[in-house]
Amino acid sequence: MKVNLSNKDTLTIGLMLFALFLGAGNMIFPPALGQAAGENIWTATAGFLITGVGLPLLGVTAIGLTGGSLKDIASRVHPSFGFIFTAILYLAIGPFFGIPRTGTVAFEIGVVPFLNETTNATGLPLFIYTLIFFGITFWVSLNPSRLVDRVGKILTPLLILVLGSLIVGAFLNPPGTFSKPAPEYESAVFFKGFIEGYLTMDAIAALVFGMVVIKAIKDKGITNRKTISFAVLKAGILAAVGLTAIYLSLAFIGATSLDLVGQAGNGGVILASVADYLFGTFGTLLLGAAITFACLTTSVGLVTASGEYFSNAYPMLSYKTVIFLVTVFSAFVANLGLTQLITFTLPVLIAIYPIAIVLILLTFLNYTFSVHHYVYRGAILFTTLISIPNALEGANISMPGVSILHSLPLYSEGVGWLLPALFGGVLGLFFLLIKKSTGHTSSAG
Repeated sequence: MKVNLSNKDTLTIGLMLFALFLGAGNMIFPPALGQAAGENIWTATAGFLITGVGLPLLGVTAIGLTGGSLKDIASRVHPSFGFIFTAILYLAIGPFFGIPRTGTVAFEIGVVPFLNETTNATGLPLFIYTLIFFGITFWVSLNPSRLVDRVGKILTPLLILVLGSLIVGAFLNPPGTFSKPAPEYESAVFFKGFIEGYLTMDAIAALVFGMVVIKAIKDKGITNRKTISFAVLKAGILAAVGLTAIYLSLAFIGATSLDLVGQAGNGGVILASVADYLFGTFGTLLLGAAITFACLTTSVGLVTASGEYFSNAYPMLSYKTVIFLVTVFSAFVANLGLTQLITFTLPVLIAIYPIAIVLILLTFLNYTFSVHHYVYRGAILFTTLISIPNALEGANISMPGVSILHSLPLYSEGVGWLLPALFGGVLGLFFLLIKKSTGHTSSAG
């Protein structure tokens, strides 16, 4: 039994976490942000880094502080809520959306550029690709004790090498100069970048990946809870440093791309055009490899975490059975196509993401002050009362009285739940004080 994690093991686990977070969406958002922000790139990127890097780091650390259980965090609201919310989160970011998206995005960016429209329209190439992609995912996830070696020592260095080649080429031979900012980035630039980072959804992924990191640390022979928490923090900081460097570089590429690409619809178009500009067909292959590695590592992390959770929650299902079902179902869903996936599942993610953020913040507050479950319930209740109607609006489902929510501060920016969450927490504290004054309350949770 080890007392502390070696520096080598810490670096390996940090690289693993970096690769798990760096999915295809994370590679696409920064270039789009950079192109839209133009000359205001650094202010916008600073806001992006807070929610795109800072919140995920807090999420992983929160899991480390609780011993690796998202359900433990959510159960502080209520045991039933802990079970339901945890299951919803794993299903949403797992086989219903997150895992299938890794295969579909990898296919669309890494393979579609080399197919003609007629061949692609048959759906056969996607079917074959997803069989291979999720077959590899299943194989790597089959033995989670080797996840660190396979991801941290093999896939991550390859990903860094591919991305590094593209980034260095763009810095040495930039496609253009900083463009003028788009209208939406002419004012409140920092806050706009802050919201873009929010859309990466990595705060949710952090609550899943935290368990993977803790498992990897325990596999190294570390059992002391405080040591594990500190090791998670160090690995998280390493991953955060890597993500920050990548995001800044990709944002720079986007900010200098307007003359070459024109107004692009998404960051994938920007990266593909810049890759072709720098390296021709080889550049397109380079980008496809980067996206594939990024998607594969994220897929492995999500499948592993889903397998660990559901096999523990339902002991009649073995880990191998769960990851087999998850990968098969994910391959099936991936064949629906990326657009359909986003349309179907995005409202669910909009509903649960604010709840995840509030839970993360309450976890740190609880670690310092021992927050009572009344505070948890009040904050989560008022967050949910805002996030669910917001999600339904995004899905074009009308609800009576929803228009009154538009008067909430920051609602139009997508964070209208922030002040209600604070109000709900204070209301829960007030209710607790009343209960204590009458002698009808339990100890802090």
